[in-house]
Amino acid sequence: MSARKLAARHNLPSRHLEPVLQALVHEGIFNGIRGPHGGYELARERKRISVADILRAAGTVEAQDEIERGSRILDDAVLPAIAEAERAFTTALTRLSVDDIARRAEALRERS
Repeated sequence: MSARKLAARHNLPSRHLEPVLQALVHEGIFNGIRGPHGGYELARERKRISVADILRAAGTVEAQDEIERGSRILDDAVLPAIAEAERAFTTALTRLSVDDIARRAEALRERS
């Protein structure tokens, strides 16, 4: 599917969507197809793509933000707790595949 069609389907400006699509290609989640009828397709089976893969590609799971240090409570209590929660969240997302989500969406469509 082309970036333009994806952007229109989800009511997004294509200039904002294109960098995300390129990150997904770089991570091996999508294949980019060049040419006048080009676009993007999944690079592997839906069940082999986890939500964590997608978030990592988008830079939201493992991004290391610069945090002003200096507070002992922040350094010794808050940041380790956040890191532990992020690891647990990432582990949970690793077990959730695109296929799982697609099947849930298909089941919802069938019920409607």
